[in-house]
Amino acid sequence: QTRLVESGGGLVQPGGSLKLSCTAPGFTLENDAIGWFRQAPGKEREAVSCITSSGGVTHHLDAVKGRFTISRDNAKNTVYLHMDNLQSDDTAVYYCAAENVAVLTRYCSGRVDSYDYWGLGTQVTVSS
Repeated sequence: QTRLVESGGGLVQPGGSLKLSCTAPGFTLENDAIGWFRQAPGKEREAVSCITSSGGVTHHLDAVKGRFTISRDNAKNTVYLHMDNLQSDDTAVYYCAAENVAVLTRYCSGRVDSYDYWGLGTQVTVSS
């Protein structure tokens, strides 16, 4: 179920920005909802936000609302997470996940077990 590839992580100072990308080599994400999750050491994996096949966005994490923006570019078969004003508490491994959706909806799930395919994650470290 490791079918996705995340990129764009790295080390940034507090207040900095990063843009993460999620791609699916060999198949299209056009009909899938895509979620971004993160997991810090010793903590549970938590949903950040997700985007449906039609572009509907669901925000799941109040701590990053207004700072993180999810988007997708179907022509590039890529989903993005743009992160602004990063703080030390944002340090985590960030994962993208794809869900094959049986019905059309503008809502997407924040549950880990809702998703069918995952990437291996990309490390984001925010430190001065």
